[in-house]
Amino acid sequence: MTAPRLEIDIGKVHHNACVLVDRLAARGIAACGVTKATLGSPDVARAWLDAGVTGLGDARIENIESLRRAGVAAPMMLVRSPMLSQVDRVVTAADMSLNTELAVIRGLAAAAAATGRTHRIVLMVELGDLREGIMPGDLAEVVRAVLAMPGVALAGIGTNLACQSGVSPDAANMGELSVLVAEIEARFGLVLDVVSGGNSANLDWALGPDSPGRINHLRLGEALLLGREPLHRRPVAGLHTDAFTVTGEVIESKRKPSVARGTIAQTAFGAVPVADGRDGRDGRDGRDDSGDGGDHGDRHRTIVALGRQDVDPAGLLAPTGMAVIGASSDHLVLDAGARRLAVGAEVTFEVDYSALVRAMTSPFVAKVVTGTYDDRGAPAAVAG
Repeated sequence: MTAPRLEIDIGKVHHNACVLVDRLAARGIAACGVTKATLGSPDVARAWLDAGVTGLGDARIENIESLRRAGVAAPMMLVRSPMLSQVDRVVTAADMSLNTELAVIRGLAAAAAATGRTHRIVLMVELGDLREGIMPGDLAEVVRAVLAMPGVALAGIGTNLACQSGVSPDAANMGELSVLVAEIEARFGLVLDVVSGGNSANLDWALGPDSPGRINHLRLGEALLLGREPLHRRPVAGLHTDAFTVTGEVIESKRKPSVARGTIAQTAFGAVPVADGRDGRDGRDGRDDSGDGGDHGDRHRTIVALGRQDVDPAGLLAPTGMAVIGASSDHLVLDAGARRLAVGAEVTFEVDYSALVRAMTSPFVAKVVTGTYDDRGAPAAVAG
């Protein structure tokens, strides 16, 4: 097969969704599968829908449009506040969107009314992470305005935590969301369909001992794709962490000194290397086998045809006994440890969310779907 390539084991993707859909359903919470890290992959979307996700979400209207063109039939949510310049496209392709600005909602309402549609709105509330969200004290005023607009319908209220400031979902902030929902329903005589508590960072809370309260919806990406919760990047029990891998081809393999020689300045991407040539930002562990980053004599150095235009090097997990030393636009440098890899050999890496996003969006990385699944079935072995 060609390299570099991103391999997607669709059986493992499906398995992860089956497990989380079932666990959350037992708590009264529906899972929306967020496809943005996969560039709106129809294969991933269909695997998730077969596993029981209740809808799909994406931050880019282009990905939702692509899913529609591919014939994927599901309720679809734009999970980033719509751009005012794209309201016509949003109401055409997406059934629902997350919103914080009345100016945008008015635009959506006008676009929807002009085409005989009704676009569903989820109002996002700021609960501490300081990314998107209406301040709680302003929520009632915004609800009143939305209810008066033809062309839109208030579907629910939601929030987002962890992504900007790392604020963890917990009993306090999730309880605050439930209280806000109850107050809005009582004040306006409503029953809201969607109370969207957040993203994959909510899993520890959602599957823990606390009552979910009014939260009945989560927007999941990383946990479904990579089998990890984003707060500490710990594997979720029973999920595959290696459903996505990146493979590159060796283009040089030589024994070289472990310390660069000459006057040291900045690297191609502006970092200042430490003693052994590492820039302090490359490689998930930042260490070679000897552990201290000093002069360890000659080492087997391998260059893989894979770079920052293809992947985030800091998000690669090298095979056991190997370590990522650094990367430029199109070269990934490895300490191969005791092994001397042949030119033309391939090296396969597990990826974190950042590496997955960049590999999926790079035109230089081939995307290859592997594996199979039966309806609600799972691969034979669980990795990670």
